This record gives sequence, structure tokens and C-alpha cells, in this order.
Amino acid sequence: MKVCGVIAEFNPLHNGHAHFLKQLKAPDGVGATHVVAVMSGNYVQRGEPALLPKFERAKTALACGADVVVELPTPYALSSAEGFARAGVALLAALGCVDVLAFGSECGDIAALKKAAATLDSERCESLLRYHLEGGISFAEARQKALSEAAGAAIGDLLSSPNNTLGIEYLRAIAALGAPMTAATVKRVGADHDAAAPLGDIASASYLRGLIGDNRLVNALPFMPPDARDCLTAAGGNGLCPAKTEKAEAALLYRLRQMSLDEFAALPGVSEGLENRLFAAARQAGSVDEFLSLVKTRRYPLTRLKRLLMAAYLGLTAEIIPETPPYIRVLGATEAGYDVLRAAKTGGCALPLLTRKGQADALDPAARALWEFECNATDLYGLFLPTPSPCGAEQTAGFVKM
Repeated sequence: MKVCGVIAEFNPLHNGHAHFLKQLKAPDGVGATHVVAVMSGNYVQRGEPALLPKFERAKTALACGADVVVELPTPYALSSAEGFARAGVALLAALGCVDVLAFGSECGDIAALKKAAATLDSERCESLLRYHLEGGISFAEARQKALSEAAGAAIGDLLSSPNNTLGIEYLRAIAALGAPMTAATVKRVGADHDAAAPLGDIASASYLRGLIGDNRLVNALPFMPPDARDCLTAAGGNGLCPAKTEKAEAALLYRLRQMSLDEFAALPGVSEGLENRLFAAARQAGSVDEFLSLVKTRRYPLTRLKRLLMAAYLGLTAEIIPETPPYIRVLGATEAGYDVLRAAKTGGCALPLLTRKGQADALDPAARALWEFECNATDLYGLFLPTPSPCGAEQTAGFVKM
């Protein structure tokens, strides 16, 4: 058995993802027998509610090539690329049976990505990064400058592409955690990340979200594999798709106006007086877009601010986030996936493995606090759906069997 781990959002799962998943089991690809996907839950890294609920996306992933889907908890899904990657790698490593981590990249060159990862962790690069940050530019811009100066422009340019950037963070996380797995990359095909138009039969996830959000589902379906189309269409018919931030805009603004300066300061990643800008904007903005525009600067890019907005809405503070996830929530598995789960249990899985209702009751206090936060986050996610869902979905949702 050769188990391959991936870290993804599948928001939504499209033909590009299907190609990637196929390559993982191809003899001339990664050659895996089983695939474990760590998937962000009801919230995604760009600071938005996922297009459709996590259990629906888990069904899609299992139908399209994954054998086990485990959840990346909300605090880590709403993190920077570094935090997102570190938590995902930690979960795969904790299973104790994952042999290789695979990811898509624009360059398809694992050697170049490894060089970038190693250089970023060097003392010289860290010194250059501090120097450029003093100039008032964004972290991403400062880091790319530092990497270019330390390793050359070709390596620095890798950070200009989002999948390369995440891949580099996965490699850094493997090294930092001492994770017992190798790494492989699959070159991205078709439309670029966030591309405004399809290329062949592959479109970016952001393009598809735009179509679906504009009630043009029929235009999005040709760019998705058949099983993903069926799952998405069924979810839409049941009022579970598309989730939209604007559906809960009044609730978001209410939360922002209720927050104190100290509460803004307690949000994850807030520093250097950013809480003052957030507090002032919250008291003035009449819409979410206005709030974001009032806070946005070159140093504080939009995606970071959207993550902070969602953290504020959910009541997420830095103090309730363990360094890495304290449990593994399994969202679903195929018949073949049970081989992986058995291997994890018999091989000494390093974290509590949650596959049934009620198992969260036995978690230690720190893990239980994260679980209770997740339950509340799911309840609040329901307000983003076309048909708002009642509370309690986290405690009652069943394990997906395919």
C-alpha cells in the first residue's frame, strides 16, 4: 500500500482537480494506491465561506478519486499559506501511514521548489526579509524580494504563482515538523489559478464560483467531472449552494460594530496597530466591501483582511488555536479508504481519530475547545446558504461512506 496525501479545498472540484487526482494513482505519476485528502471545512483560505458545505464537498472528492477526506479545521483554513500548509502536513503526518505528500504547482519542478523552501529558512533570507519589511511593503512582496536576492531571480519568481507558493510551504512544513514523508509535485494544466477565462475544458475555481454565484450553474458544469456536477446540482436543489458572504452581511456588520478595540487586537495575526484601522472602519462602514476598502493598504492585502473579517464574525482569537490541530476529523471514506483508517489505527495514529458521533466528548480540554468552536462556526456558516440551515449540523452530520 502506498498512501499519498494531498491538501486541498475543492471549492468546487473541477476538471483540473480531477486530472491531478488521476495523476496520483497513475503508474507514470505518483503511483499511489490510496489518496488521503486534507480538505478545508466550511471556510476557505481566501476568507470566504466555502461554496457548499464540507460534507457535500467531501462526497465530491470521494467520488472523484480521494479515498479518505479529513477536515482542516477552520482556524487553520483561515490562516496564511504557512499556517494552512503546516496544519495540513501535521494532520497527514499524524495518521502515521502517509508515504508521500503531492501537490500541484505551476512550475512542476520539485528540485526548484525544495531549493526555495530551504533558502527561505536560511538566516540570510530571514535577515533580508526583515530588512524589506522595514520598508513598509507587504509580507509577500518583501519575502519574494528576499528570496530573489538570496537564491536568484528564477527561484524568487516561484513565489509569484500561488500553487508554487503553497507547495514551498508544504516542503517547509515537512522539514519543520520532521514529517516522515517524501514530496512530489504535479504540473498544473489548463487555466491558471484565478484565471478570468477557461483554457480548454479546464477553468479556475474562482471563475466557476463566479458563474455559480451569478446563477449560471449550467455554464459551469462543462468544466467539472460528471460526479462533481451531480453533487453540485443536488446540493443546489437542496438549498446548500452557493454560499455567499453577502447573505449574512448584516450579521457580519453587526458583529464588527459590537467589537471593542481589544477584541480586534485579539484576532489572529493582528499587530502593528492594525486593530485601530479595523475598529475605525467597523464604526464607519455600511457594507462589507466598504469595510475592507477602508482598511486595505499595500501592507494589508485584501485576502488577509477577509480572513480577519471572517475570524471576527466567528469569534476566533489567537489563544484558542493550538499550534497544530489536536485531532483528526474524518469526513468520509470509500471502501478502499477503510484500509487507510485501519492502518492509521493499528500503526499508532498520533492524534484522536474522530469517525463517529460522540467521539469528541472524550477529547482533552484544549481539543474540546477547538471542537466547540468548530460547532459554532458551522452554525454561523448556515447563514451564508441560500436556505439558512438550523444549528447543530456539526453534531448530527453523518460520516460519508462511498
